[in-house]
Formats: sequence, C-alpha cells, structure tokens
Amino acid sequence: MTATPKILAFDIFGTVVDWHGSIAREVDAMQLGVGGSEFALAWRAGYKPAMQRVRSGELGWTGIDELHRMILDEVLAKFGVAHLDEAHKRHLNRVWHRLDPWPDSVEGVTRLKTRHVVCTLSNGNIGLLTDMAKRAGLPWDCILSAEVFRAYKPDPQTYLGVAATFDVAPHEVMLVAAHHDDLAGARACGLLTAYIERPLEFGAAQPKDVSSRPQNTLHCASLVALAARLGC
Repeated sequence: MTATPKILAFDIFGTVVDWHGSIAREVDAMQLGVGGSEFALAWRAGYKPAMQRVRSGELGWTGIDELHRMILDEVLAKFGVAHLDEAHKRHLNRVWHRLDPWPDSVEGVTRLKTRHVVCTLSNGNIGLLTDMAKRAGLPWDCILSAEVFRAYKPDPQTYLGVAATFDVAPHEVMLVAAHHDDLAGARACGLLTAYIERPLEFGAAQPKDVSSRPQNTLHCASLVALAARLGC
C-alpha cells in the first residue's frame, strides 16, 4: 500500500506547464525569422549548464529570470537575431512567466488540493511562479522556490527544505515531477515520488520516453490520474 503524503510538492517546467509549446508559439508570433520550436529547445538547453555555474560557485546566487536572460542573449546571437531592442528582449525573457498549463493541470491540482497541501518546488523564482499561477489559475497553497533555499534542484536543501517548511518528515512529502533526475534527488532525501507522463514536453517532433520506473512511488499519465490514485 502506498504511503499517503501530507505535502505534494510539484516540479513546474514540463510537469505542470508546457514550456516548449508556449515559447514556440510566442517566438513564431514575433516573426523573428527563426523556428519557434528550435528556439525554445535551444533556450531550454542552456538551463542546466547555467544553474551548474551557480552550483559550482562560478556565479554567485543568480535567479532564474537573470539566468534565462543570459541564455536568451546567447540564443539570439546563435540564431542571428540582432534587431530586437531592449524592451522586446525583456518581454521575450518574461515568456517563462506566461507558460500555459497542460490541459489536465488546473483540474488535477485543484482536486489534489482537497486532501493535500499543494506547493511548487521549482527552480523558477517566486515572482515568475506567482505570475504563472495567477495567469493560469493554478491554486497553490504555497509557492516554494529554489530562491527560498538559495539552492537549485537537485541540491538536497531544496527537497529537505519542503519538509522543514511544513515541519513534517521527508517521507510525508511527495515530489510530483516529469523528470527522473529530479525524482531521484527527492528519493535520495527520503521523499515519496510520483512520475507524471509528459511525452510531448520537447514537442511532437521529439517524443519523450515515459515508461515506468519501479523506483518511483507512483506513475501516472496525468495530474488528474494522480488525483484519482490518491483518492481526490
């Protein structure tokens, strides 16, 4: 029998919101002369290396908005987009605040909220996550971020920080995510884990392997399915 968590902590980018589709649509609408899908993938590809620069100490603590802008400037140069003024660059960088939820996300989180505390556990900064939640209608009880712990996942401070925030044991927290490396980090800290299938995270042209792994506590096709598994 699966243990019942008190706290559900959600990864956001890719798990709750569709970063690829959202960014691709905005870039295509801006008519920059580049493919929106390719641009989105290149931007996201810079995400982990940028965070590693913070983890390694090469950069001091730097929030995701600033890291996203550093990557954006590099991607614009790579794609030969040289005509955007500063105002348009700032607006484009904030596309991460405007990501659309997956079709099941709002219903799933709303149902899960009826029996559990639901919070974010994202590398996104608090302002970004708040703007996203407000726009998308995501009913979080609490917004937790790497910014709170000044450490990026998979640093143990992030996962254990959720348990400490709510004064519960690690096994009373379940990380909900579509990424096995994130879930492995949570498991190593004693958290329960729920894998959510997001086969189109990188777009229809690059379907993701979403096969089950026995290490996870639960494996669900969607957040609505997770709600059903947890009796919500």
